[in-house]
Parts: sequence; C-alpha cells; structure tokens
Amino acid sequence: MKKSKLIIDKHDKNFFYGGKFGGNFIPETLKKPIDDLTVLFEKLRNNRNFIEQRDYYFKNYIGSPTPFIYLRNLSKFIGGAKIYAKVVSEANGGAHKIYNATVHCLIAKKSGKKYIVGDTGAGYAGKMLSMAAKKFGLKCKIFMGAKDIKRQKPNVKAMRENGAEIIPVTTGSQTLVDAVSECMRYWVSNCDSTAMCVGSTVGPNIFIKICAWSTSQISRELILQIKSEFGKIPKKLKLINCVGGGSSALGFWNEFINYDKNQIELIGVEAGGPRNSKLHAAPLTNNSKIGILHGAKQYVIQDKEGQIGKTESISAGLDYPGISPIHCYLKDIKRARYTAISDEDALEAFKLVSSLEKISPSLEPSHAFAEAIKIAPKLKKDNILIVNSCGDSLKDKDIIKKRLGHYSR
Repeated sequence: MKKSKLIIDKHDKNFFYGGKFGGNFIPETLKKPIDDLTVLFEKLRNNRNFIEQRDYYFKNYIGSPTPFIYLRNLSKFIGGAKIYAKVVSEANGGAHKIYNATVHCLIAKKSGKKYIVGDTGAGYAGKMLSMAAKKFGLKCKIFMGAKDIKRQKPNVKAMRENGAEIIPVTTGSQTLVDAVSECMRYWVSNCDSTAMCVGSTVGPNIFIKICAWSTSQISRELILQIKSEFGKIPKKLKLINCVGGGSSALGFWNEFINYDKNQIELIGVEAGGPRNSKLHAAPLTNNSKIGILHGAKQYVIQDKEGQIGKTESISAGLDYPGISPIHCYLKDIKRARYTAISDEDALEAFKLVSSLEKISPSLEPSHAFAEAIKIAPKLKKDNILIVNSCGDSLKDKDIIKKRLGHYSR
C-alpha cells in the first residue's frame, strides 16, 4: 500500500479531480460564503479540539462503531465467496447520513449560524439533519421533492417531529435533483444567517469534502474491524456499496482507496431502474456525458438537447441524474468498478437478506446486496465480499409492502 493524501484532497488549485471533474460553478453571490466555509473547514479539520469534539459525538451520540458481521446464512445459501456486512444502519437514526449532518451542525455552531438548511431524497439526509439540528439548537429547513414526500412518509414524519420545516419541491421531477437545486437557491439569498448542509458528495467542492470527510468514519472503523476479524487485510477483498450521490461509498472506501486494486476491489452499484423501462439513475454504468450539475462537472444523465435527463428508481436515495465528481475520477483512473442493479433485483435481494439474516436493509443498500448475491457464487471461498448496509428499511415499508405484499422488520 502506498501512502498518499486523502482522496478528497486530490484536486488541483481549481478544485478539479483528474483535471476535469468537480470545480466550483457558482454564482458570484456565493463566492465569499463558499470561500469562508472552505477556510473554516480546513482550519477545523486540523484542530485537535474539534476532532475530539467530533469523535465524542460520533461515539456518544451516533453510536460508533457500528457492527461488522458475517452473514453466515446468506453465504451458505448463495455459495462461493463469504459475505459480510458493515451495518451502518445501526447508527443513531438508521443511516450513514447522520455523520455528515452532525459535522455540518458542529461547523454551523462554530460559524455562529442559528439556521441550517438541507436537501433530501430518501428522507435520511433530512431526518438526520433535523435530528442533529435539534441536538445542537439550530432551526432547520428541509427541501424535499413532492414525489419523495409521498414515498418516504416515515422519514417525513420524523423530520416534522424533530421540529424541521419541510419545503415541498413541485418543480421538475419532484425528486432529489430538484430538492438540491431549490435548497441551493434558498441559500444564495440567506447565506449570511444560514448554514447549508448538502446531503451527499455533490455540489461545490467544499460540500463534497465535508461530506466525504464525515462519512469516512465508516472505513476508519471498518479497517480496524477487518484486521480484528482476519488478523490482517485479506488478499481477495471486494467492498460493495450502492451509489447515488456517492456519500456512503466514499465513506466506506476511503481508508482502502490507496491499496492495490488487485487486493481490494471497490464496486459501486447504481440504480438501474425498472427492467421494462429505459429510465434509470446510473450515469456511470450507462456512459453518460460530462455536464454541470449543482455547481460541479460530472457524468450526468442528459437528453438530446443536453438538458438534465429524467431518472427512475424504486430507491429515492439513488434517484439522482448525477454522481460525485470523485466517483467520476475513480472510474476514469479505473480504481473503482461501477455497475447497475434493477428495481426488481434490489427487491429480491431485500427479501432474501431480511429473511436469512437479522438485518433489514433499505432499498439503497439492497442494490449492493443484489450485486453481492450475483457475483458471490462465481468466486472461491477465500474471497471476502463486504456490503455497506448503510440504511434501514423502515422508511421503505410502504413501497416494500406494495411491491412484495408484506413488510416485516
């Protein structure tokens, strides 16, 4: 393994990864707030007291470390490689989004802000931000697509119970992409008094860095847990993670990116959408062109005129036309491999995993489990597959009941 700086810092002076992904395509009115936040974050991430404060809340509020378990029944049923799970859904609130939300609220307090706004698709980013805002005494506003409000009712209820104001977004596809857009527009007009938390590793560079730096707690724990389980890092290891905006995957992979790809393979699983539809949310798998979305250059689903294209996925958290610029970079340098899983296969994976094991993954990580189920039988028993079970299925209970006829947890 070669030592090098964190993946979030591998950009040039203009914040581009590999010379072409990322950047800060922002209005002039946001230049100073973005610059100020960048300076503050660089100061805080190197501040011992801030790190101790972060670690305190990660342990005592979030509940780190989350479990690392062998899925014995699933492995036996499938055959081939051994399948493990990092059960990040055991974190306070039920998903990885709590790490990013907590750090953003800590930064907001340091900057003297009393208000914080955020976007959400699956509702987890919004739920976690509402939880953290309540914890740290901040007033919270969440932008959420009207379509997602209908399909993610449990998280919507939780946000309101935490005192957050939910702003329905009725423009465009009424999903995550539009929620992010409206949230950014709001922040342009209110950045003097309000902090903004982007829910994934998308947007202007500083939000990508804060989010990935926060969720990297997952891989910091995992690398220790792997060494404890096996005595060393195995030679044939595959880390499988769902990818929408890309926050959980970058957190899951961070400590392993600098390992040789022949020892540790990184597999990102996008949302392939319904089998009978041409629509999907998988820009990397489907060779989408480079475009600009939410302030950053990335591979993005586009129509014939170059406008942001329509997407479709059973998973609200993966239903996004773009992808983190860092994932674009990892694909280009061939450090990570990306594939897509259909709605139907994700549902089947959920049914199988939840029936055989004592975990109940949301529809997002069910895509990753589907990929593990697909490739495990083709591998020998000395191969280890680890899936990031980054969210709990509770938010999807209505969808699962409608599609499978029942829901048990």
